[in-house]
Amino acid sequence: MSKIILITGTSTGLGISIAVQAAQAGHTVYATMRNLEKRSALDAAAATADVSLNVLPLDVSDSASVNKAVDDIIAREGRIDVLVNNAGAGFVRTVEQATEAEIQWVMDVNFTGVARCIKAVMPHMRQARSGHIVTISSVGGLVGQPFNEIYCAAKFAVEGMMEAMASYITPSFGINFTLVEPGGIATEFVANVMSHVAGTGGILDDEYKPVLEAYIGGSQSRGNQTRGGQSSYQTADEVAEVVLSTIQSDHPPLRTRTSEWSETLCHLKTALDPDGLKLSAQVTKQFLG
Repeated sequence: MSKIILITGTSTGLGISIAVQAAQAGHTVYATMRNLEKRSALDAAAATADVSLNVLPLDVSDSASVNKAVDDIIAREGRIDVLVNNAGAGFVRTVEQATEAEIQWVMDVNFTGVARCIKAVMPHMRQARSGHIVTISSVGGLVGQPFNEIYCAAKFAVEGMMEAMASYITPSFGINFTLVEPGGIATEFVANVMSHVAGTGGILDDEYKPVLEAYIGGSQSRGNQTRGGQSSYQTADEVAEVVLSTIQSDHPPLRTRTSEWSETLCHLKTALDPDGLKLSAQVTKQFLG
């Protein structure tokens, strides 16, 4: 069945791959981004794949922009079947080093922006008693990692919000929730993180410097490993395949990792309930009867 799919953050990387693969599968795709002047890579990918995409402006940090995009799609299609919260930004700084403005920015893009989009589509999905909200989280939403504490905090917040909503909205209104948890993705995302570090003073010459250099060196080494060595980095297309499979599932998981490396990293937290559905059912029963 063809679905109406809204995707945020489609100017680069994973967003482009999800949009193209969804269109190739026969779905009607609304690919959105904050600045339409940056749509050239999306247009080129769509042309190469010979698919048609509907491109709209949507800034996840602006409620008016989010609401307008959702209203436009509802006016055209009458429904939104799937929301893919893909827009996000990485951040590598310690809490001690980060400014309050930076902390607020990371939380706004990665958590509050997701909440804004969910808030906008929820009334329509609830009225339809149907829908699927997919959020691109991270293994950092399950496992805290060095120098990523602020980013991980935002992803932990997203995971908590989605998990809580699934406990009562899914059984009451038929709306599914899925958290997709990749490891590293070999896209502009990583480059943008390091560019942000460089643009905000670079690697600071303090007591954290040797530890940060070890972390960056380890990240680069993992990215260069072969498949046999369980590289932490996947291509955007590989992660998009997992997203699309989830979208098309009749019984989607609450959470899913996207690679063997991701599964291994999160194993101690996920081994008893890999897809999160057992705990969700238990919470629903305990609190709602």
